[in-house]
Amino acid sequence: MTDVDDGLVTGADGKPRCFWHGGLADYLAYHDEEWGRPIADDTRLFEKICLEGFQSGLSWLTILRKRENFRAAFAGFDIATVARFGDGDVARLLADPGIVRHRGKIEAAINNARCAERLIEEEGSLGAFLWSYEPQEPKEPLDATTLRARTVLPEAAAVSKLLKKKGWRFVGPTTMTALFQAAGLVNDHFVGCVVRAEVDAARAAFERPRR
Repeated sequence: MTDVDDGLVTGADGKPRCFWHGGLADYLAYHDEEWGRPIADDTRLFEKICLEGFQSGLSWLTILRKRENFRAAFAGFDIATVARFGDGDVARLLADPGIVRHRGKIEAAINNARCAERLIEEEGSLGAFLWSYEPQEPKEPLDATTLRARTVLPEAAAVSKLLKKKGWRFVGPTTMTALFQAAGLVNDHFVGCVVRAEVDAARAAFERPRR
């Protein structure tokens, strides 16, 4: 059952979780095991940027269920490999029914890999760049109403603006906020969610990548 005020739903195991997983097994696993846990690895961060971009206008569940297809199609999101994709790869990807066949998003992923290579040269790593914008933790956890209404983080908006200046595409403020939430730069699990304390502990133990 869902409590509208606290944003939680109690599952079959009797544990409260953020409502948005909808009780779906794959979405539930993503909620419990991935969402909000901090990431430093450049390949995983690049994958998340690409997939958040592909999500634009769609549901995350659609992307999640196609994620393995995306990984196969985009060489595991290896930045150097994707950066060298050419017209033949674009044609191959547009013909792949296992992914989202949107030319603009496909070309953006390739473009962003090239931009990522330049950024890594400048900053040392993609992780070091992104984590330098980690928001300061609030003194008190945000309530459910505030979290529901928070679609753009100021720090994510700043990253979006800078990346766009550097030539990146499909990296709007909402997309970057979703990245911050998914990659653990913030802990946006609702207060009372069984996973929230685990994510807090993971963030506390996490070694931030540095420039």
